[in-house]
Amino acid sequence: MNTIHEYLSLEEFEAVVFNNNKVAISEEVLQRVNASFDFLKEFSENKVIYGVNTGFGPMAQYRIDDADRLQLQYNLIRSHSSGTGKPMNPTFVKAAILARLNTLSLGNSGVHPSLIHLMKELINRDITPLIFEHGGVGASGDLVQLAHLALVLIGEGEVFYKGERLETQEVFEIEGLKPINVEIREGLALMNGTSVMTGIGVVNIHNAKKVLDWSVKLSCAINELVQAYDDHLSAELNNTKLHAGQQEIAAKMRENLSDSKLVRKREDHLYSGNNSETVFKEKVQEYYSLRCVPQILGPVKETIDSVAAILEKEINSANDNPIIDVANKHVWHGGNFHGDYISLEMDKLKIVVTKLTMLAERQLNYLMNAKINEILPPFVNMGKLGFNFGMQGTQFTAVSTTAESQTLSNPMYVHSIPNNNDNQDIVSMGTNAACITAKVIENAFEVLAIEAISIVQAIDILEQKDKISSVSRELYDDIRKIIPTFSQDQAMYPFVQKVKDHLTNN
Repeated sequence: MNTIHEYLSLEEFEAVVFNNNKVAISEEVLQRVNASFDFLKEFSENKVIYGVNTGFGPMAQYRIDDADRLQLQYNLIRSHSSGTGKPMNPTFVKAAILARLNTLSLGNSGVHPSLIHLMKELINRDITPLIFEHGGVGASGDLVQLAHLALVLIGEGEVFYKGERLETQEVFEIEGLKPINVEIREGLALMNGTSVMTGIGVVNIHNAKKVLDWSVKLSCAINELVQAYDDHLSAELNNTKLHAGQQEIAAKMRENLSDSKLVRKREDHLYSGNNSETVFKEKVQEYYSLRCVPQILGPVKETIDSVAAILEKEINSANDNPIIDVANKHVWHGGNFHGDYISLEMDKLKIVVTKLTMLAERQLNYLMNAKINEILPPFVNMGKLGFNFGMQGTQFTAVSTTAESQTLSNPMYVHSIPNNNDNQDIVSMGTNAACITAKVIENAFEVLAIEAISIVQAIDILEQKDKISSVSRELYDDIRKIIPTFSQDQAMYPFVQKVKDHLTNN
């Protein structure tokens, strides 16, 4: 059970989203929310408050009659429930609800407490609102996507429930739930915010960490395959460059390879003084995709860590408008809903994950090309050359997938199309950035899956499974449970999918 109280750590957030921990609301939160609601109700009686007694956006110049205030909120929610495209991944939706719940629990939004309670129930009862991928521009928050969440909270729209797409009203009747009480600004408070892009961002970080871990393991295994010298991983070398990420990746690789019987010491072969060759049969140094892994994955790790820190701040921030300040008895109008922080971080994340994918593709190419590695048959083919094809077909898939990620890594952060009668004249496109980053991460899993299959095939060809490190042996054994050793050609797509699922879920 995770209790919403003062500050929600990224670890606590992930425990709800990925481990299905239940959510509880502390008494402190309820007191804060009630105090914010009561203050705004009184404060707004004889003042002009945006979105309480005015229209929205460029329509804010129009005052709303007191008798129409509640209907105003319903109008906002219904009119902006206009998303298109694919329904959003249920994990993204769950993360978005939790992010919005935590933001509204800060007591800066003036919402009715029923909203807090119902959002908690959606999470705990695994009810997933229908939210589409296409919608908000991420400036006045995730307006369109959050409108679909708000639509469900008022008892309308659709949800996914026990594997079915159903009317919200039907599911509420089954579960004994009631729609929220719309009182002052529940529609605007739900919709003005960065919670969808932030929720997706947390999921992306969770998966990016997995991608990095697998990349390190596969990079270690391929260094073992070629019996690389270990000095490019040494503390002595990597500590001369003052980047923590590089040093940490190198240290992790040394740890993973600590019991390998294949990696070699340079001093035993090239520093011994016994080599009189004028042309060396073996490489003095490996290709960059093997030798420069700490330098390539170091920035990836540091970026993942820095993006995670920004996301944790955002899920604990008030990011709607206006901000209700109970302590100072004031309402502040501004732009906390603007998503530039998340948009930029998602662009950073997708760039480094694409670079990781490029590294995997180059390592795969090294395994495929017998003229380069000089120790394996072409395409790690265990069958009859010319008659069988080994992993040849899967390399095309890895290359095309990597190319897609390279194109997708063009930044959204610097894309802005003015809209909303030019009221939103510069926008973040943060939710687009988060969704595209999710696609880039999924692509990385696909390329890594193809590389993993190729590596275990190579281990068998070279008869190295009893010489590789215990970390690589565990990887080998796990993949071999999914895909048997094969020399005859067969349809590879089911195996690639199963290995991708293994990498994604472990």
